[in-house]
Amino acid sequence: MIDEFDDAISPPFEIHEPETWRAPIIFNSPHSGSVYPAEFLAATRIDHDMLRRSEDSFMDEIVGHLADEGFPVMRVHFPRCYVDVNREPYELDPRMFDDRLPSFANTRSMRVAGGLGTIPRVIGDGQEIYRERLSVNDALARIDLLYKPYHRALRRLATKAQQLFGYAIVADCHSMPSIGVSREDKRRPDVVLGDRYGTSCAAALADTVEDIFTNLGYSVGRNKPYAGGFITEHYGNPASGLHAIQIELNRAIYMDERRRERGPQFRKVAADFSALAEELTALRFDASGPFEAAAE
Repeated sequence: MIDEFDDAISPPFEIHEPETWRAPIIFNSPHSGSVYPAEFLAATRIDHDMLRRSEDSFMDEIVGHLADEGFPVMRVHFPRCYVDVNREPYELDPRMFDDRLPSFANTRSMRVAGGLGTIPRVIGDGQEIYRERLSVNDALARIDLLYKPYHRALRRLATKAQQLFGYAIVADCHSMPSIGVSREDKRRPDVVLGDRYGTSCAAALADTVEDIFTNLGYSVGRNKPYAGGFITEHYGNPASGLHAIQIELNRAIYMDERRRERGPQFRKVAADFSALAEELTALRFDASGPFEAAAE
């Protein structure tokens, strides 16, 4: 299984790093991966098109060109329904596995309860992914070979940013359905910013990002329905000079959600992210101590 796994996703993620950094701003797209291992598809009860609804389609393209403009960009190739890097390392649901999980697994988080742990049990609308239970060894292999290398690489980028500039900003870029699960829900704002309710970045950063998007013509919300996941929470440590903000972009703005195709505003949205990056270069934060990541 490991040989097939390695062949299916190689490399598991990409980092496009400019020769000269314009600013210590890392644009990260952790949920746009669309490379589905054959052994995974064979084990699912959901067809490929349905699985793809959980992707943050095209977000990696919207920010990808920023590497040519002096900003490092990181993107994941494997899908979030296979391994979700925006979770703790071992948020695992014991109902999914045919043997006992290790004692260090977090089996009681709210995300696990909802079926959306590190190895998800369901896709976003609540549909069960797998036909049968998985082996624990399979889950641990995914975490060791995909999840951990990704976080080591992101941590190295953040450390380099701090070494170069004294602080770092992780812009964690996602997309969201235009309307929630319930059809009675209202259309969501164009952009939802998550800063873990003011704890993952300096207030000046969140305020500036909101102002930039507002001036570009977008409606902007804060922390609802998305306050930021593990990446924002884990890497956001303003006291140590590391600032993390989650940017959720309404899919209806840049794509046809039903057909999963780029929309007429796609190029404009990508250009607006260039404007965002450009304006953020003017921000300055006091240099602080190095970022210390929690143990994996």
